[in-house]
Amino acid sequence: MPTSEFPRDRFDDLPEDVGRVGAHRAEQPHMRGGVVFFWAALATVILIAVGIFAMFVVSGRIVLFPEPAPEPTPTVTVDPVVDTSYSILILNATPETGLATQLKDQLIAAGWVPETVLAGQAGTDDFPETTVYYATDADYAAALGLANVIGGAAVAQSTIYQPTDDPATEADEGATKQLTIVIGLDRTAAGVPTAEPTN
Repeated sequence: MPTSEFPRDRFDDLPEDVGRVGAHRAEQPHMRGGVVFFWAALATVILIAVGIFAMFVVSGRIVLFPEPAPEPTPTVTVDPVVDTSYSILILNATPETGLATQLKDQLIAAGWVPETVLAGQAGTDDFPETTVYYATDADYAAALGLANVIGGAAVAQSTIYQPTDDPATEADEGATKQLTIVIGLDRTAAGVPTAEPTN
């Protein structure tokens, strides 16, 4: 073994049992296992959450891209109009006589021409509520005005009482602007009969 030419110093006389010198860090298996368990648990939770979310989407409980709600259509209010240019047909649908004539006199006093107001008896005598019938949407305001003139009445749209054209005449009766009042039991002295209670 060659002899060193360098002079000896303190590093040449280190004891043999000095042990490990410096920082030597060994792996800690317990810590590594905890980290693995944490990430595995986190991944499991995420997968479960994704599965539940997907189930709600498929079942329709959650909508990813909801359609915007339609804007509500504004309600159009119609103001009553008293229009004496309309012909008026009054039908008494009650057993009490004279109601149609009384109502005709009331309308004439309100401005209707007597020739444009026709009073008669209906084919029934148990109509419950006095109603003003009009044919088209354009007649609605006039029907409301007529209902107010006679002290209040229901208003309904129907063409059942509208005049039909008579081919024997030159005039087109079907084009006549007409409102029809059907007098009900609410205009009688007895009023509308109440139903008998059932046991």
